Amino acid sequence: MKFSDFPQAVVNENVDWAVREITNVIKRYGPRESGNENCLAAQKHIKKEMDTFCDETGFETYKMNPKAFLHFTKTVSVLTFLAIVVTMLLTFLDIFDNIGNSAFFLPQIIVGAVVICSLFVAGLQLTLYKPFCDIFYKKKDANNFYAKRAPRGEVKKRIVICGHIDAAYEWRHTRYSTKKVHLMLPLMALTICSMILSAIIALISIIANFVDMGAFGEFMTSYGFLFHSITAIAMVTLFFFVDFKTVSPGANDNLTGTYAAVCALRMLDMAGVELENTEVVALITDGEEAGLKGTKAWAAAHKEEYLNSDIETAVLCVDTLADDGFLNVYSKDMNSLVKNDKEFSDLVLEAGNEAGVEGIKKAGVFMGASDAAAFSQAGIKATTLAAMDPAPAYYYHNSRDNYDILNPEVIKAGFNTIISAILKFDE
Repeated sequence: MKFSDFPQAVVNENVDWAVREITNVIKRYGPRESGNENCLAAQKHIKKEMDTFCDETGFETYKMNPKAFLHFTKTVSVLTFLAIVVTMLLTFLDIFDNIGNSAFFLPQIIVGAVVICSLFVAGLQLTLYKPFCDIFYKKKDANNFYAKRAPRGEVKKRIVICGHIDAAYEWRHTRYSTKKVHLMLPLMALTICSMILSAIIALISIIANFVDMGAFGEFMTSYGFLFHSITAIAMVTLFFFVDFKTVSPGANDNLTGTYAAVCALRMLDMAGVELENTEVVALITDGEEAGLKGTKAWAAAHKEEYLNSDIETAVLCVDTLADDGFLNVYSKDMNSLVKNDKEFSDLVLEAGNEAGVEGIKKAGVFMGASDAAAFSQAGIKATTLAAMDPAPAYYYHNSRDNYDILNPEVIKAGFNTIISAILKFDE
């Protein structure tokens, strides 16, 4: 079947149904912190619906900790702040006067070491999504839910539509932003740049104790430490960055992606479409907001099946269908360090164009990551479809992301792109 033959009445009905279901899930199941019982309850709710039109449904359990991904921001900010403030206080009390050529020699070593270690941890956690801090936290059970729709004949292809059920802890940087005034990027830039500057200043000041740098060296050894006060201020903003007591309703991020996966199979069933040789899978993961934990677990468990069988497999991750003019296929992921599959990204882009979606284009995730990155890192063909203002959006990871701001027109554009991609992949 061509997309032009697919009944738009089915798409429209599913958009309306998805909006009602997203509202119902938020009201009925409450905050969906990664790995909590509300996530599982919402997945079970979805399972009851999908059991009526799918050939197989089920759960896979894995271990994770929801706070391990971002809780290091509290530790890093406190340690860095104390290193700067305490050593500065002790310096002015003449505690370090006889150590090195300057009273600031040992304080610079202490601050430099703390800042460099903090940058290292932040780089592993937020830039590379390496679970460095997980060893310090007790793990708990989380679940990935899947549903399969079999083709008429032998399975020769498989397309997985993936969305995550969990919602994010509130980020105060976006919560106190507005549509016109964005605090996220300036405050994060202040934090990162001040830490890098402190590391550089500490290193120069330490070297200046052993190498004659003239007036510049004298200035750095005597006054360089004052620049660390900027970093101390930045650490205050970092400490209050994440509110672990508040979980976003996650209407757009990412119940829109969750119900995109559900409705992909639901729309095929309602339209009476039976693909010849393509199996369609809806994958509802938990743990994306905890560092892509759910997709990493799924990719590890199914890598052999997806890569070393005769069934060509591709994964289309859907995350936040919300903002007009921002529907993109993300061919670059994880801070633009991971490349999603070019061929499959092109297919999804072409599918969107064939579905008549205006303005759809390729883009890169320059800050953060989507579930597709975990699949791509495992060598599995994947890409992401999303529609979110990268400013970031005023509702991103905060309590404004509720059902009252859902955008049915953007959800419809996403649904049309997904159905078109499934039919095109089947060709």
